[in-house]
Amino acid sequence: MSESLPLKSVVGYLKPEDIQQVEAAFEFSRAAHKGQFRKSGEPYIHHPVAVTCLLAEWHLDARALMAALLHDVVEDTLTTPAEIAEKFGKEVADLVDGVSKLDKIEFQSAAQAQAENFRKMLLAMARDIRVILIKLADRLHNMRTMDSMRPDKQKRIARETLEIYAPIANRLGLNRIYQELDDLAFRYLYPNRYQVLDKAVKKERGNRKEVINKILEAIQQRLTTCRVEATVTGREKHLYSIYRKMHDKSLAFSEVFDIYGFRVIVPDIPSCYLALGSLHQLYKPIPGKFKDYIAIPKANGYQSLHTTLFGPFGTPVEIQIRTQEMHKLAEAGVAAHWLYKASDSSLNEVQQKTHQWLQSLVEMQSETGDSVEFLEHLKVDLFPDEVYVFTPKGKIMALPRGSTAVDFAYAVHTDIGDRTIAAKINYEPAPLRTPLRNGDQVEIITAPNAKPNPSWLHFVITGKARTRIRYFLRTMQFDESVALGERLLCQAFKGMQIDPKGQITDAHWEHLIQHISAKSREEVLADIGLGKRLGIVVARQLLSPLGSDGEQHAPPPSVGPVTIRGSEGMAVQFGRCCSPIPGDPIMGFINKDHGLVIHTHDCPTVSSFRNHPERWMDVSWSPEIDKLFDVGIKMVVANQRGVLAKVAASISESDSNIGRIHMEEDEGSAYTSLYFTLQVRNRVHLATLMRQLRKIPEVVRINRVKHH
Repeated sequence: MSESLPLKSVVGYLKPEDIQQVEAAFEFSRAAHKGQFRKSGEPYIHHPVAVTCLLAEWHLDARALMAALLHDVVEDTLTTPAEIAEKFGKEVADLVDGVSKLDKIEFQSAAQAQAENFRKMLLAMARDIRVILIKLADRLHNMRTMDSMRPDKQKRIARETLEIYAPIANRLGLNRIYQELDDLAFRYLYPNRYQVLDKAVKKERGNRKEVINKILEAIQQRLTTCRVEATVTGREKHLYSIYRKMHDKSLAFSEVFDIYGFRVIVPDIPSCYLALGSLHQLYKPIPGKFKDYIAIPKANGYQSLHTTLFGPFGTPVEIQIRTQEMHKLAEAGVAAHWLYKASDSSLNEVQQKTHQWLQSLVEMQSETGDSVEFLEHLKVDLFPDEVYVFTPKGKIMALPRGSTAVDFAYAVHTDIGDRTIAAKINYEPAPLRTPLRNGDQVEIITAPNAKPNPSWLHFVITGKARTRIRYFLRTMQFDESVALGERLLCQAFKGMQIDPKGQITDAHWEHLIQHISAKSREEVLADIGLGKRLGIVVARQLLSPLGSDGEQHAPPPSVGPVTIRGSEGMAVQFGRCCSPIPGDPIMGFINKDHGLVIHTHDCPTVSSFRNHPERWMDVSWSPEIDKLFDVGIKMVVANQRGVLAKVAASISESDSNIGRIHMEEDEGSAYTSLYFTLQVRNRVHLATLMRQLRKIPEVVRINRVKHH
């Protein structure tokens, strides 16, 4: 039949008996999907055939191609996994199962269903990497043929692709797939921006053609003169990476110079460095724009030399220099294992790194009770950018940008992370929350009886560290947390003038546990104790109508806003973005990791939370607060001897403490800016303190810094 023709032309690398099995799978899939059509109107079988053709480009084995042909039959037809196992073997059935969604199970929300499906797929991928290769090919063909879908569905699928599938392709080194998924998602998510940028790039391509040809000739001539055997090609950045650069650095299109770059392919590694030296003689290198990914490969195994040069007419010229093997690996990633049957050491290293990453996913999910939480951690770990740091023995470790010493400790080993008490960065003691930079040498100091600190959750960013800390809190301190949670819940009921013994039944608890997808009453109480849930919120949920037994229940009593005393511990955090103090108008936002986070009404962070109205709570300050709060103030003072001592004395007299101080002084200026973090009781206390400081003759100007 015509549908199978493309298959016959691409599976020629298989043995004749394997081709017969692939054809049998095709016939089975065509029969199962008979009468089904895609949104575009074409027969459904076209989709699995197209997915199989994509995988055949990577020379995947017959089992993977059979699974690709059958990947939708369990979801979309009456075929069962047992039938596939019986007809095509357990290996094919397992691959199909790994790609299939959990559509037979009912979930509380679409987000939970999506998260659980991703978790299932990623665990199957950890067992067999072919699962994700099939899924990526499936997603790529769906993205290529999405024109006939509703715009809202296009946007949802595009966002999911941008957040999950494209980063996974990047993480596995599948560069070509990654870039195409990025661009297709960009096209559907921001159609107007895509069209404008696409038009601008095409126009610029014509404008710069002469300059590009001149640079290309100059590079080829220089390499020939220096006797470096090389193939030089021009390359164009993909649209989404141009858009991201414009967005991240607030640039206009005319300010993005490195839209076009050049790739130099040489025979071996010494030639890479020889080519680099000769090109640095041709055009001057731009300082700080050289990266050696050959000596220090990226986490996905990518290797290349990157340099940016001052080209003719002041145009920056971006150049990548690599060997043919590195180029194959850069384009095909883990799929190179099938495409090039080589015992190349770099291929083995990529497989090893991929295996380590997949095992870390398995470890992370085993310590994460919640599939949505697992997906959040995964998104963090699918980082597009890394920092490279060294262990004391000189081993290189790649971590997401922004990682801290604690993230490093957990990356080395879970036990080291758990027992961390201090860190040295570049041989100097440093706070555990210090963000790491490229080239840092990090040493972790441990103690046998040390335990993870709950406050680490405020600054760690890797999924492994966050998962492990929460796992420890959940298991090691579970009994303590349950007891504390019970006390906090009773306290909440007392504030509502409710007797839980008389009004809260087992049925109320069962309804709540089902509603929030918890495993047990103890888990809910432990979450309250750990600050993951707020006692007053759980109390209100317990009092809401059951709705499951047919009876009409009265709504919970209206108790007004939650009162904030400042002594709630982990359950209540104060936004560092706005540093609220008693007297400020405030709002509460329920954050999964940090409990209830308090923000001022005018905090810029608030606008980014507008999409989650269900997580906002009315809050108000308690009249009795016996606690000091951090607040930022800025002072401009005259440069005179003893002014800092006068300011510090005045702050002390006003019954306030200095938390931090920072000075900014322009050379030759008569004035200095002083930034203080002070501790005050409330706005009245702050106003009194600022009046006192204004009385100092050298103080020119003083104001509160909210958003620092």
